[in-house]
Amino acid sequence: MTWLELPEDTPFGLANLPYGVFSGRGKVRRTGIAVGDLVLDLAGLTEDPVHRTGSLNDSMALGPRAWTEQREQVLDWLTDRTYRRTVEAHLLPRDRVTLHLPVEIADYVDFYSSKVHAENLGRILRPGTPPLTPNWTHLPIGYHGRAGTVAVSGTPVVRPCGQRPGEEGPTFGPTQRLDVEAEVGFLVGTPSELGTPVPLGDVAEHVFGVCLVNDWSARDLQAWEYQPLGPFLGKSFLTSVSPWVVPLAALEGARVTPPPRNPRPLPYLCDDDHPWGLDLTLEVRLNGEPISRPPFAGMYWTVAQQLAHLTVNGASLRTGDLLASGTVSGPERDQRGSLIELTWGGAEPLPLTNGSTRRFLEDGDEVTITATAPATDGGRLGFGEVTGRVAPAR
Repeated sequence: MTWLELPEDTPFGLANLPYGVFSGRGKVRRTGIAVGDLVLDLAGLTEDPVHRTGSLNDSMALGPRAWTEQREQVLDWLTDRTYRRTVEAHLLPRDRVTLHLPVEIADYVDFYSSKVHAENLGRILRPGTPPLTPNWTHLPIGYHGRAGTVAVSGTPVVRPCGQRPGEEGPTFGPTQRLDVEAEVGFLVGTPSELGTPVPLGDVAEHVFGVCLVNDWSARDLQAWEYQPLGPFLGKSFLTSVSPWVVPLAALEGARVTPPPRNPRPLPYLCDDDHPWGLDLTLEVRLNGEPISRPPFAGMYWTVAQQLAHLTVNGASLRTGDLLASGTVSGPERDQRGSLIELTWGGAEPLPLTNGSTRRFLEDGDEVTITATAPATDGGRLGFGEVTGRVAPAR
């Protein structure tokens, strides 16, 4: 039992303890942990310079033993009354601090791990052909994105410009098909050696924690440019992440067996002994109105398989690498994690309670993604939110 008076059913209880980077009146960025409606100032409490760098990278690089020791120490501070007077001096109201990008992103990979999403896109974009490409069930498909355009929740989503397909050739201008992608991100703490693959069983040795991701997409720019290569300007303008990083250790209560795979994956991707499905429930809100609740438990490819495939050619991991899941979509219409699916390519406008409809995002629209998961104490833990408001093209 904690000596703190935590709000009932708080998503930031002792079973969670997510990490972030914040600043107060002094505007000095430092590491904090969310506890109920408060932030525990680790830099002030420990006086450890690793928590004064303005990012989580240095502490993530210390590795899993240090992560475990820090987590156990924080639990002691918050449950042993002998620490109360010391710790209380370093607890700040969460609504009085500014949250920042928690991690200095090293490399960024966006995967394509939902079979439902991939099949939906195949039916929308390639009608009359098989919805999945021949390789999809054999490997986790992904692309390397731009680390420099990964930004914290609340960063304005400036409508991107680029070449758009037209009947008489391409035109240039702002995207008319701006979309969201509800995703889950995994942040690497411990690096790996160049030339050495990371096996499935080592995911917890390298992945520090989990955040929420919105990989905004310009579908018209993407449709024109991705022939024959993958996403480029249609994706690289902004990727938003939540400010709180839930430790992987906090998600032991959310682990589930992933769905059956057919055909059976090749040995380096066969995860029978290392199932890393996660029972997360996402919610997507448009201007405050819930429009989708994508379930993460049904994702075909897991983070362990993504990590194994990413490194099987010898590519190395770096502290701060972000691995995003790809759009999370479920089999029901209200479980689709993107507008292109919710409106079936724009052909079926999405009705909103105020009487308006949406095919894709309009200027001024605000999108918020949240998520919860079963906690080890029998409750549910939260991931905070990732939010972005669309601003006009410049």
